[in-house]
Parts: sequence; structure tokens; C-alpha cells
Amino acid sequence: MRTLHLTLRRLLLIGGFIILLLLTYAWLRQRPQDLPWTDLDLAQPIGLFTGRKLAALTGDTATCKALLDRAGVDYVAMDPGGADQCAYADAVRLRAEEGAIALAPSAVAPSCPVVAALKLWEWQVVQPAAQRIYGQPVRTIRHFGSYSCRRIYGRSKGDFSEHATADAIDIAAFVLKDGRSVSVLQDWKGEGKDAGFLREVRDGACNLFSTVLSPDYNAAHRDHFHLDQAERGAMGGRACR
Repeated sequence: MRTLHLTLRRLLLIGGFIILLLLTYAWLRQRPQDLPWTDLDLAQPIGLFTGRKLAALTGDTATCKALLDRAGVDYVAMDPGGADQCAYADAVRLRAEEGAIALAPSAVAPSCPVVAALKLWEWQVVQPAAQRIYGQPVRTIRHFGSYSCRRIYGRSKGDFSEHATADAIDIAAFVLKDGRSVSVLQDWKGEGKDAGFLREVRDGACNLFSTVLSPDYNAAHRDHFHLDQAERGAMGGRACR
């Protein structure tokens, strides 16, 4: 019994110390987004817990749409669709906006948490990197789609893919304002600025999505970034390769 009490005291002390560190860190930097219990705000810079807060939006469609509304994102909420393991209820399609990156094809409708992460990625990762490296913004992001009722890797058995509930999107290329394309398939390898750009935006995505898979992961991802908001909760596991 005495050992149990000592263990509990140590755990409480460690927990209190961690909370104190977080509070001190956030106070010094004046960044509430670095605290796990503050509300997500898409207008704020990316913080320590932004990605986990985005993941926690899965299943909370009303909160997610309210965040998009407050951030001024123009979108259309789609009707629920699919069935069983392939059912989805929170898909949204982005409308064309002046100055915003267009998705091509434009009819894609990922889940709301994926769209929220995509907009933060655009505003705080992709466009700053493009301006610094190329001196111009990205005009279009080409993708391989979002919703697809299938299991992981298209297998006949095993877990269903996050694509089966529109909780993922596969990014293939970035088209700059001058029309030049930077492709995952063609430009990932090497030491040039295109490879540097792709690695920077991949790394930035890791702070926003539950799972990010790139050509570094396996040959199946040699031509795209897989970005998803797997339903693991606010403190669930994350993957970045």
C-alpha cells in the first residue's frame, strides 16, 4: 500500500510539473495554441497541439464547420453518403476563392477535419515555402482523390482505408502561379529546390494530419503524399514518413 501511495504521489508530481512547463512555455511565447486544453483557432499559427486538435474534430462536424466559418473558408457541405464501413457524414467541397489554392479536380470533397488541416497547410506551410523558394505562390494542388470505398492498399481483407470515409486525400503535385508543376513523382529525389520544397511541405503536413506518408515510406507512395485524419482522438498516435 505504501508503495502504491508513493507511486501515485510521483505521478501527480510529474503531471503537475508537465502542466507547469506547458503553462510557462505558452505564457512566455503568448501562444495559447501550444496548450492542449485551449480551443482550436484556424487564425492562429500552428502550435504544439494543433494537429491533435484537428484530429479530435473527427466526429464533431458542427465544431469543425464552425471553425471553417470563422476562418472565412468558402465551402459546400455535402450530404451524407456511403454505407457501413464506407459511410461518411462530414464531407465538404471547397468553393473557388480569389487568392486561394485550387484543388484539381475541384469536385473532391474530403471530410471537414481534412479540409481544415488543408487550409492551415496552405496558409502556414505551402504558400510561405513557395514564396521563399520560388518567389511566387502555388496556384493549384493536384490530387488523386479523397473518398474511395476500399481497404488499405486495395486488399480484399484487413482494415479499411481512411479514404473509405473521406478522411484522407492523396496529393500529387503543386502548380505554381507561372504554370510550372512540382511533382512528387518527378521531383522528390535530389538536392534541388523542388525536392527541398516537397520535403518542407511534407514535414509541415506532419504537424497537421494524423498520418502523412510520402515516397520515404514505401514504393506505393512514390507519386503522392497520403494525408489523413485517422480517428485516434486528441491524444492518439501519429505517423509521419
